[in-house]
Amino acid sequence: MQTANDIRRTFLDYFRKEGHEIVPSSPLVPRNDPTLMFTNAGMVQFKNVFTGAEKRDYVRAATAQKCVRAGGKHNDLENVGYTARHHTFFEMLGNFSFGDYFKERAIDLAWRLITKEFGLSKDKLLVTVYHQDDEAFGLWQKIAGLSDDRIIRIPTSDNFWAMGDTGPCGPCSEIFYDHGSSIPGGPPGSPDEDGDRFIEIWNLVFMQFEQLTKDERVNLPRPSIDTGMGLERLAAVLQGKHDNYDIDLMRALIEASAAASGTDPDGPLKVSHRVIADHLRSCSFLVADGVLPANEGRGYVLRRIMRRAMRHAHKLGCQEPLMWRLVPALIAQMGQAYPELIRAEAVITETFKLEESRFKQMLDRGLRLLDDETSKLGQGQKLSGDGAFKLYDTFGFPLDLTEDILRGQDRSVDKAGFDAAMERQRETARKAWSGSGEAATEAVWFNLREKLGASDFLGYATERAEGQIIGMLKNGQEIEKASAGDEIALIANQTPFYGESGGQMGDTGTIVTAGGGEIAVGDTLKKLGDMLVHFGKVTRGTVSRGEAAEFKVDGKRRAALRAHHSATHLLHEALRRRLGAHVTQKGSLVAPDRLRFDFSHPRALSSEDIAAVEQEVNDRIRKNAPVETHLMTPDAAIEAGALALFGEKYGEEVRVVSMGGRHEDEAKNFSTELCGGTHVRRTGDIGLFKIVSEGAVASGVRRIEAMTGAAAEAYVAEQQRQLNEAAAALKTLPGDLASRIVSLVEEKKKLERDLTEARKAAAIAGAGGGNASTGTKDVNGVAFAARVLKDVPAKELKGMADELKKQIGSGVVVLISDDAGKASIVVGVTSDLTGKVSAVDLVKTGSAALGGQGGGGRPDMAQAGGPDASKAEDALSAIEKAIGGTAQAA
Repeated sequence: MQTANDIRRTFLDYFRKEGHEIVPSSPLVPRNDPTLMFTNAGMVQFKNVFTGAEKRDYVRAATAQKCVRAGGKHNDLENVGYTARHHTFFEMLGNFSFGDYFKERAIDLAWRLITKEFGLSKDKLLVTVYHQDDEAFGLWQKIAGLSDDRIIRIPTSDNFWAMGDTGPCGPCSEIFYDHGSSIPGGPPGSPDEDGDRFIEIWNLVFMQFEQLTKDERVNLPRPSIDTGMGLERLAAVLQGKHDNYDIDLMRALIEASAAASGTDPDGPLKVSHRVIADHLRSCSFLVADGVLPANEGRGYVLRRIMRRAMRHAHKLGCQEPLMWRLVPALIAQMGQAYPELIRAEAVITETFKLEESRFKQMLDRGLRLLDDETSKLGQGQKLSGDGAFKLYDTFGFPLDLTEDILRGQDRSVDKAGFDAAMERQRETARKAWSGSGEAATEAVWFNLREKLGASDFLGYATERAEGQIIGMLKNGQEIEKASAGDEIALIANQTPFYGESGGQMGDTGTIVTAGGGEIAVGDTLKKLGDMLVHFGKVTRGTVSRGEAAEFKVDGKRRAALRAHHSATHLLHEALRRRLGAHVTQKGSLVAPDRLRFDFSHPRALSSEDIAAVEQEVNDRIRKNAPVETHLMTPDAAIEAGALALFGEKYGEEVRVVSMGGRHEDEAKNFSTELCGGTHVRRTGDIGLFKIVSEGAVASGVRRIEAMTGAAAEAYVAEQQRQLNEAAAALKTLPGDLASRIVSLVEEKKKLERDLTEARKAAAIAGAGGGNASTGTKDVNGVAFAARVLKDVPAKELKGMADELKKQIGSGVVVLISDDAGKASIVVGVTSDLTGKVSAVDLVKTGSAALGGQGGGGRPDMAQAGGPDASKAEDALSAIEKAIGGTAQAA
């Protein structure tokens, strides 16, 4: 049997022999298409190549591309687990021609692979073509020898592909496999085409036109090929299965789920195992590519998928988190083909553990609410949209999770009502949104990038260089000339200014044109990855497009940025060595006066952790070892031990930055990372490193803020100044300040104890300093001791009441404290009287007289308060009367 790994390898080897460049899968988070949430097809990473915006040194390529369809237009989530071929994660095998071969070669390559390499019978195959594509029809006859009835013309858009309303487009040709007459369904284009008998396994797109307008289409000068074949579908065919979940790869994950949960993989809960197997793949790969669970955007979709899987783990009866225990099984199946899974194993495991623990708490609360809502419904009645939205908004239940739970009850959700509730919330958010303040739209930047090309960055080697102004914007519109006072965005063919990215803030400085114009640059940003845009104000003369200019970076600010950026690398490695390999960067800010570093870790750092990390970084700074930079391929860099940020897109060459030197027992530099930022030449240039805060910013994400160099020295100096002032105020030396504070705290505690005892003695003696009744009186046979005390803390009243109870032996004690006009009241009843007199009842009576309400405690001791201490005598009288009535009744 050909395993899924065998099939992937055979596919790529076949196209390698046919002259194709084997290109690694791109990340699941697209870096070249802002319209997509996730990479959902093999051609996504080549989109700019097809449009001509990007050139590569090869014209043929083949990939095994990881894809996710779980949000937006392509959302298969609710069907996963219930059908034979729906997945949130799948692998797309594809071959591509960028203006090289076209239809005939593409059809020949496909047919030979399918029938020769994979050995599928010609009798089991049929194909479709676009109804106007006579060329493809004839080629299938010529190359495959298929009869006319096995080449089906499709007159719909199903067999015509377009990148958008305009741009490259062309007809498609699909290859279908016939699973046999025992399975219902008809061939494509027939009334029964939705059946499962004929399954599409490969789609060949012939990109031969360019759509200029709705009604105008022209031939492309260099037509191209884009194909896609689902690995899971092909594996099912080659392994004699009709269901994708029965292939070896998926079956291994299903059996791992069953073993970990102690359940039958093919029993009544079969669907749950299928859901878990599918979602394990999508969630693990998304985390490996840098996505973390969140309440919006990609992180929210990830959380939805995770929670759906965890809901099914709950249905399996798992009391402990399940998903993290299945990660090794996934790596065993797919780690060789996708080594990012191996590199990210620690963070995937930690993310699963944390999210499932939080989900279990959420699920218990949400299920109770859902049970309450459904208990009010009649048989088969839908859950209201507002009810579903409440689950989503309050407990984080995605709609599909609610639908999945209700499906088992033969219920559904009022989706229109849910959408209306969601829109109401969005409208509220829109009203609160203030906008980004940026005049130029993304469309403008895309047009500029296409017209102007990339900017060459010269700033690694210099902070001063010449360049030519090739584009300018004012108020979001392109301009040819700007005058003093104008605020503009400026693009040059080359610049030493670093554009904000990787957490490092953009450079500032000045641009002086050959004609004497000057621009004060306040920020530099990267647009579309490689176009550097200088934002600034014309301070002198005029500036024209096409002029030559000198670009001068603020060197002092750049030096501070370099120091903080290099310290961030050292901090990252120090955290990993102290806390574990699961620590991964989740965000950073590199500013001239500070650094901020977000990292994955489930709990707060101890003071010992912080001190150890800070010491480690400073130790590496003091080594003053050189910072080494190398250009390498991403694979070679990672093989050499470079730490890559999961989800980052790296080109064919990457900068590998190593620093921190080596101790005697170390084989390589302390820190090695892939990084495009600017750095110090030697670690000693960083100066001093000082952590100033550590805290949480999100679930499972911590943040450290720190300073280096002059900023750190200024911080330490300010701390020292405050320390000296505190020592002077306490008339001691800074070195003795801690012991002096401890001594003062102990002295304060002793004085407080002495004062409490003095107050207690005064209260017992009846000399509390107020206008109270003193002594003890008889109230219908019950001894009654009452005191009104001035400025006595409420917390001391119970201790005083206990002492008075001991003194009188049998009776009732009432103490009222007048503290700044507010009253606190305590009632104590000796144990022999609690059967007849309740301290709780009496304190409520007294509190009411003081203008308060309530109070509580035990029958022998109760406490309450009131807003009006001036009514203390009224409270005592009310309590005395209540005692009299109770005693008389007894």
